[in-house]
Amino acid sequence: MCKTQNHTVPTHEKKFSLASFFNSHWDKYLENPKYPISTLQHKAVRAIRQCRTKALGKDVYSCTACGSVVELYFSCKHRFCPTCSWNETKQWASKLYNQLLNVPHRHVVMTLPHKLNPLIRRNPQFFYQTLMSESSNLLKDYLKKVYKVDIGVVTVLHTFGEQKNLHVHVHMIVSWGGLDKEKNILKSVPISDRVDYLKFKETFRTRIITCIDKAYEQKKLIHNFKSIQAYKEFKDSLQEKQWILHLEPPMNMPEQVIRYIGRYSKRACLSEYKITEIDGDYISFKYKDYKQTDPNGKPIEKELKHHYRDFFPLLLQHVPLAHFRLVRYYGIYATRTKILEEYRKKAAYTEPGINQPIIDDRKVCRECNSTMQHISTEMQRGSILWFISRRKIRKMLIEKKAA
Repeated sequence: MCKTQNHTVPTHEKKFSLASFFNSHWDKYLENPKYPISTLQHKAVRAIRQCRTKALGKDVYSCTACGSVVELYFSCKHRFCPTCSWNETKQWASKLYNQLLNVPHRHVVMTLPHKLNPLIRRNPQFFYQTLMSESSNLLKDYLKKVYKVDIGVVTVLHTFGEQKNLHVHVHMIVSWGGLDKEKNILKSVPISDRVDYLKFKETFRTRIITCIDKAYEQKKLIHNFKSIQAYKEFKDSLQEKQWILHLEPPMNMPEQVIRYIGRYSKRACLSEYKITEIDGDYISFKYKDYKQTDPNGKPIEKELKHHYRDFFPLLLQHVPLAHFRLVRYYGIYATRTKILEEYRKKAAYTEPGINQPIIDDRKVCRECNSTMQHISTEMQRGSILWFISRRKIRKMLIEKKAA
């Protein structure tokens, strides 16, 4: 009996897929796109459409006992692919927890005002980089100054809101304590100590505007301001409202923080499980309306319906920039920093769906639990993976010959 399966088994069935909607309408949309389509967006759509199909190829395995044959199609591994990114997220969340300092942690969110969106669209890399670094440095500098400790920060960039509009913000896992290098000890910040939210917001706003000022003065900012006065008036308008900064209370065991950020950090901006209907030219998905809550204080879940001509540009504006890291580590959590084992958390992180064992169809037969044997690898000639495989084989032969 031959079965065709994906590399990972979903915990519950998906009713709809983005690939099917793209397959039905993308080629027609290309004839008259609503907005220009970048090369990165073309690549993202192609990856989603080809993911786990014969276009990328497959591995074939056979059970050594019962003879059952399984075909496993290759995944695209694109950051914008909802299936591939979810699998990577599960592994990331578990690995991250084991690297955390043994101190309380806070979930912190910092958001750029929508008034900046026109500039963000013209200068995405500048604003993404600035937001991630300045948000992290603000917290690092504060705890260093007040409590004399070096902290760790994990920063995750999001460019989308619940309705998939442009809503640039960062989620951060912040160690509420760190290393006191003078005393060479691990020290927690007293949970009872309060933070001056107003001061934090003002400092956050000032730091970002200062960076924008510098870029404008150095002519590194792409804009459409007709004069210096026009720019100054725009800058003054940014001062009119307090910027959004949210700090959750410190938690001794930050599983909930990692669980939340882990589910959304590396995933595509629209989970396929949120798609409620695909009907002809239209697609519907559910979202949370945080401006309206139920009696328990939870946001009310609503539904949005879009024609493909509106949906495609709405979704594709969030395709990650090339080589831009959406998850970054600062302070003690920077990759170049080694954290001593005695300072790390001792308990293992367990999360249903993350640490839950997954049967690997490449190794274990689902029919009789016996060993699976690799039979063949099949790829279409000229496909991306075909070229990669040929390159790897040539490299192996050169290395073997040199040895």
